[in-house]
Amino acid sequence: MSKFFKKSFYYLKPDILLVMGDVSARGSTLTRGKWVSVLHQFHRVLGPFIELPFHVVLGDRDVGGCSGLDANSVYWIARSFPGLDSSGCGAFDIDNVSFVSLNAVALLCGNNKLRFSVEKAVEMERIGSWMETEKEMDDYGEFTKMSDAFGRRENAVSSGLGPVLLLHFPLHRAANGGCKERNIVRKAHVPLGQGLNALESSRGFTGAGSYDLLHTIPPNATEYIFQALKPRIVFSAHTHEFCDHTHSDGTREITVPAMTWKARDDPGFVFATFRSGGNAVSVSYCSLARESHVLIAYTLILLLLLVSCLWLVHTTGSGYHGALFNMVLCQLFTLSLHALESNQHLSTSELCSGIDSLKPGNFVDVGDE
Repeated sequence: MSKFFKKSFYYLKPDILLVMGDVSARGSTLTRGKWVSVLHQFHRVLGPFIELPFHVVLGDRDVGGCSGLDANSVYWIARSFPGLDSSGCGAFDIDNVSFVSLNAVALLCGNNKLRFSVEKAVEMERIGSWMETEKEMDDYGEFTKMSDAFGRRENAVSSGLGPVLLLHFPLHRAANGGCKERNIVRKAHVPLGQGLNALESSRGFTGAGSYDLLHTIPPNATEYIFQALKPRIVFSAHTHEFCDHTHSDGTREITVPAMTWKARDDPGFVFATFRSGGNAVSVSYCSLARESHVLIAYTLILLLLLVSCLWLVHTTGSGYHGALFNMVLCQLFTLSLHALESNQHLSTSELCSGIDSLKPGNFVDVGDE
């Protein structure tokens, strides 16, 4: 996996790496000593790109389900990654693009201390966006009356003009909401002029239900996020499948695939380009070679070399020359396997489908493991 990272990073030259959760398959059950070992393994996968800015979103396998969600454990895990606060949330800017990551596990669960901390993070980001927009408009002299301050607060940030939202769990979508796995490079549809509607009425996250039966953020929590943050685009994970979905309000959500053969036959990642001027975001889905194809290739090479070895031994006899050929073939077999292992993936240019332009200054988004 680290070799694939190296090839992809050298070719794509991203500005930041986003890991969408589940760094470890059993992170929530590990002791602190074993968790440190997982972090070291994670850093080895990053290899020489460990110096590249990266952000990790907490997943359910990292912090556990609702029944085992503990604020102290979340804080201990969150401080292992850059940019996360004690509740597992974070906010940062890269080249004038704002990002907000939320602890989606806490949002999914019922009334708990962490969920209220996540709500607080959302409110702080909403107020910050409003104040920044107000300041920009004040500079142009468009805000002159203080009496309509609340009205400005309601409408200052239009839908689709907020930050890029990062979640481990996908947002709620209609039961018949399909995923587009073809033609995935397109501009995000950004409707304008949609104000906040009854924000306080959506504050109560009720009806969360059983954690084991849910794989998306509850509907009222989803609506609250849309109204409070008005995200430019949403990136989520957890399902192990790629999905390009547009919500009813026009918000585009990209669900990234898993980045491990243990989760799917064709693991991969998402590559996103944020274009200057406007809110257009181009997205490409890049995948590794299928594990089944790699195993077939190993098997075919093994059979081919075995047949060649038997044929050469048969034709050269069992003397010195036969032993020499045997030794040489064994060495060639070993070298061939090493060569296949190091080149089992296609080049990054062949893997990525539909990339508009591969220029320095793009973003890479990696799926949960």
